Amino acid sequence: MSVLHLLGTAGDGGAETYFLDLIAALAAAGVVQSAAIRAHPVREAALTAAGAPTMTARFGRPFDPFTRMGVARFAEQQHTDVAVAWMNRAARHTPKGRWARIGRLGGYYKLKYYRGFDHLVANTEDIADWAVGQGWSARAISYIPNFAAEPPAAVPVDRASLATPADAPLLLAMGRLHQAKAHDIALQALTQIPDAHLWIAGSGPLEAKLRALAAALGVENRVRFLGWRTDASALYRAADICLFPSRYEPLGNVVIQAWAHGLPVVAAASQGPAALIHSGADGLLTPIDDASALAEAVRSLIADAALRVRLADAGRKRVAQGFSEAAVVAQWRELFAAHGLR
Repeated sequence: MSVLHLLGTAGDGGAETYFLDLIAALAAAGVVQSAAIRAHPVREAALTAAGAPTMTARFGRPFDPFTRMGVARFAEQQHTDVAVAWMNRAARHTPKGRWARIGRLGGYYKLKYYRGFDHLVANTEDIADWAVGQGWSARAISYIPNFAAEPPAAVPVDRASLATPADAPLLLAMGRLHQAKAHDIALQALTQIPDAHLWIAGSGPLEAKLRALAAALGVENRVRFLGWRTDASALYRAADICLFPSRYEPLGNVVIQAWAHGLPVVAAASQGPAALIHSGADGLLTPIDDASALAEAVRSLIADAALRVRLADAGRKRVAQGFSEAAVVAQWRELFAAHGLR
């Protein structure tokens, strides 16, 4: 009796990271799982470490019958009771069978790919409400947030290894180098935050453009482009403030992770962060695309150690109250039980 997770993307991002985090957490709770993914050696190794048998397939588009047939055979072999599709491409290739089909929504996805599914899981209340507005029954949708956890053994990244002064205010921005993440706004804000250094962790199509912008703004000596990293906890522990200036963000998992690590957050008021953060209580919100407001908020935190501590403490409490691993895993197990998993 088991759960089959399907992930059809080949890149690295927040959803792919949380895919592995949740599978590991469910495995630790005794849930038997398997996975069908596109070839990705790092992801395959992590799934093996979590004890999840894994198959790889093309997950092609627009038409790829071989993936669906292969996944169906694999699901039968694994005695699957519940199949969980992560994002649209996986949903498109999730076969019908004796198993229940659940779609996990981390954004405002095209729900046509989930027709015939038994249930949807939204990671924000707003996404759940939106799906109801698209015609889904409220009884067929659950809100289960992402969890955040701070690995106790994580050692802060050595600032000297990235040519960053030990006493400089260190800002950390996490996310793909994509227009939606607004790293350009973080770079513009940095011009107004003297002596601060900025680490940007993520990969994506805008790297060359962002590097050129940093040089044009004269802040390249205070910016480090770290690429895709698998040591997020070590980065959070090394930083002083988390920047999250996204123009579009359905959830904002970075906010929850920063809270779990005791890091104060300054975020743009895009949909997810605005729903999560109570500005002035557990973080600071600024208008989208407003570099000056972002810089002003960061300067206020740099100048006020007591404010940094207060926001960080409040963030930790938010995680304990609603985003703990134990609470989220319990909700997933309850959902699986309701759909036939023993």
